[in-house]
Amino acid sequence: MTKKYTLIYAVPPWVYRDKAADGNRGAGFKYPVMSVLDICRLPVWDLADENCLLAMWWVPTQPLEALKVVEAWGFRLMTMKGFTWIKCGSRQPDKLVMGMGHMTRANSEDCLFAVKGKLPPRINAGIVQSFTAPRLEHSRKPDVVREKLVQLLGDVSRIELFARQTSHGFDVWGNQCEDPAVQLHPGYALDIGGLTNAFSNAPVSPIDNQGRERAA
Repeated sequence: MTKKYTLIYAVPPWVYRDKAADGNRGAGFKYPVMSVLDICRLPVWDLADENCLLAMWWVPTQPLEALKVVEAWGFRLMTMKGFTWIKCGSRQPDKLVMGMGHMTRANSEDCLFAVKGKLPPRINAGIVQSFTAPRLEHSRKPDVVREKLVQLLGDVSRIELFARQTSHGFDVWGNQCEDPAVQLHPGYALDIGGLTNAFSNAPVSPIDNQGRERAA
């Protein structure tokens, strides 16, 4: 059995499907990206406790893809706007920054909430949805989000997927972190701490098909 988590925080490396994805401006030029199908096939369902909150950043031009991932991972949507990050300048925090956007200039990102089972108890009812923080390097999200999640649910078992480093008591998994708590492969998960393969190295097709069919 792999360790189970009450809180899963994810920053998937989405593939953008517009012109901004071309050339050296695109996400794929800056870091490895994953297709929606590959993201869906990661066995996040095996990490989620019976009652679990998923907080996941998504691309505003691809809401349907985000919902496919939510479903494939075994969650149901709670809200597309759990957190809204309004971006300001790092040197001029009183000024908002602007991206390219679509029709209007973009200056925010959203983190959805989804739940498996029952919603974990909320410890702090005063956490505000939107916040302003400086724009960071490509794909990196503000540390304050982790702080807010801990304030929201308390000191629960928690993991960050696609993490860059350990922070705020989160276990981590990702190709940029030095000490991942688990290994995730399409269809099965490996608990590095316990050296226990969740599927005993059995053929992965039953679980693999779960994510594959949901992503279709």
